[in-house]
Amino acid sequence: MRLSRWLAVVLAVLAAGPAALAQATYPDRPIKMIVPLAAASAVDVAARIVTQKMADNMGQQFVILNLPGASGLIGAEQVAHADPDGYTIGGFNDSIMTMVPNLQARLRWDILKDFEPVSLVATVEWGLITGNQTPYKSAADLIAAARAAPGKIDYGTGGPGSPQHLAMAMFASAAGVTLTHVPYKGATQAATDVAAGQIPVGFQGLGTVAPLVRGGQVRLIGVSTPQRLTQFPDVPTISESGLPGFLFNSWFAILAPAGTPKDVVARLNAEVRKAVADAEVRRKLEDLGFVVRGSSPEELGAMTREQLAKYARVIKEIGLGNE
Repeated sequence: MRLSRWLAVVLAVLAAGPAALAQATYPDRPIKMIVPLAAASAVDVAARIVTQKMADNMGQQFVILNLPGASGLIGAEQVAHADPDGYTIGGFNDSIMTMVPNLQARLRWDILKDFEPVSLVATVEWGLITGNQTPYKSAADLIAAARAAPGKIDYGTGGPGSPQHLAMAMFASAAGVTLTHVPYKGATQAATDVAAGQIPVGFQGLGTVAPLVRGGQVRLIGVSTPQRLTQFPDVPTISESGLPGFLFNSWFAILAPAGTPKDVVARLNAEVRKAVADAEVRRKLEDLGFVVRGSSPEELGAMTREQLAKYARVIKEIGLGNE
């Protein structure tokens, strides 16, 4: 009887095929996370914090591969076309997921068809920064200066269609001013050049620039939140500075290639949520300006569809086209 049962189990496993065997041992080797953004960007920093905890819990290393450039298109394509086995995943911001698809006429991937949502990780609050060499002390100061000199004030972004680009375009549209876009290869480089005085202003996620603000290298002159932030209580909201109702934030999410087995997606989702529930992980993310979230794959999918529709409307309203 024992031999018969053992043979039945072996035959059942063999009948399920190699895919089932692989899933049963997942993960049995390191997992690669492609971040289509520059090292030290908000998403990159968050990805390293979260995946380190996931690695500790899962007993397998996570390798972060930064592939910045082209507003995230290059890295996103690598994830979309990777083997759907759970060993290549993506750490994306919402720009790649919901803004770029509305700005680029031809993409080699479809955010809704070529990816499996895994989990929302955290949201990032945003702020308007300026270098110490400028006279701007508030968003109202910047608006007044831009009205006095249309098109003469430059702003730096992480590239065409990046969240920095869209946020500032929305700001300029709401204020009725003209600013000149200077695209960089990543948000970090744009923020660094604001600190160095190479460019006067920029919209940035606080996860990227909070250390620069606290270190006195840049001034935070407005936040795009409904209320002032407890981390920066003396900084007014942009709504307070003359643009009532102006809001903007972004988020960091984890995706896998379409076709990744559902049980692998479920395992990754559970590990993400376990990691962000850890007190030390939460503290590190919150210190960097993140609001810790976590979600089901279905919730992230619904968010993505909703944001795609929202930014389609916004981009049409402000006349922001392909560059």
